[in-house]
Amino acid sequence: MDRFQYFLDYLNNEPFIIQLIWVVTFILFITVIVLIIYLKVLRTYLRDKGRIVDKYSKRYELLLITYLYAEEDKFGVNSEQELIIKKLKKGILFKFKRQVIIATLLKLRNEISGELADSIQNLYNKTKLKKYALLKLNNRNWDMVVTGIRELRLFNIKEAHDDVVKHTNHPKKEVRKEVQLYLINLFHFEGLKFLNELKTPLSEWDQIQLLEELQKFDNQELPDISNWLKSENFYVVIFAIKLAKIYNQFDMKEQLLGLLNHSNEKVRTELIPVLSYLHVVESKEILKKNFNKSSEDEQFLFFKLLEELADKNDETFIEQQLVHSNFEIRLSALKLLKYLNIDKFEELEISSNDTELGILVKHLKNS
Repeated sequence: MDRFQYFLDYLNNEPFIIQLIWVVTFILFITVIVLIIYLKVLRTYLRDKGRIVDKYSKRYELLLITYLYAEEDKFGVNSEQELIIKKLKKGILFKFKRQVIIATLLKLRNEISGELADSIQNLYNKTKLKKYALLKLNNRNWDMVVTGIRELRLFNIKEAHDDVVKHTNHPKKEVRKEVQLYLINLFHFEGLKFLNELKTPLSEWDQIQLLEELQKFDNQELPDISNWLKSENFYVVIFAIKLAKIYNQFDMKEQLLGLLNHSNEKVRTELIPVLSYLHVVESKEILKKNFNKSSEDEQFLFFKLLEELADKNDETFIEQQLVHSNFEIRLSALKLLKYLNIDKFEELEISSNDTELGILVKHLKNS
């Protein structure tokens, strides 16, 4: 007690800054002690929870395996299976156990196939788990909505379509992504109809994922993409352009040509390589007409297109671009001129007053 009083007297006689340092030090010390205790309690809790999860996982896995390998009688499920269904329904009433049951069902579903996988699907329906997944779709927390849609997708619940599609334009991109995966996984190309209503962005990564999913499905007929090419959402237009390329939609030529005057530059830069890929030669005249008011990216992409589609009619235009400010475009123009008119190309080395141009001509001549 005397020591403590001595410390207080000492502190009272020190400058304010020293007192402040002591107070801050004391607060930090207490904070560290509290955090250490909290971490120890948390680690103990997680360890105990892990043991409980493992215990119930093994219990429910055994029940589910017994259910799957039990022989059904002529009326459907036998008495043993009925008893297992009752036990599962009882466990489902508790959120923690329900989560364990769902996780165990998914684990088994990923490990087996054929009739056993169908049995898991039927068991999911019989235990009314679908009801709880649908309830998650109305949850205020977006992560719960994601969990609900993912569960419906993994258990192939097609009848939830109308409830899921309501979230097409959800403010959270994670929810929108899960909606899109649900629609594509379960309804394949028909699932793309969500694009008709999409008002929110469709990121480059999301587009890549959707295209990868679509390419898993064989012998599917791509829906009419013309409405998507006219969408007010330029993300949808870009995605439709990619579909036109991947699925060789040459019959969409007129709609694609119309997009060369689209107000969004990203749309135009995505479009030009696709027109080249589809060999839409009619695009050249439009691109020439728009060339001077186009961005350098568009101009460069146009020259890439010309490298595939150029003919004698393009020679004059190409010559005009030999003095373009962009080095890559000048180089491309020289290559094209060499391809279209070798004599005129070789004359440039002699007649040109542009030292750099002469060097480029000489380099290309020897390459």
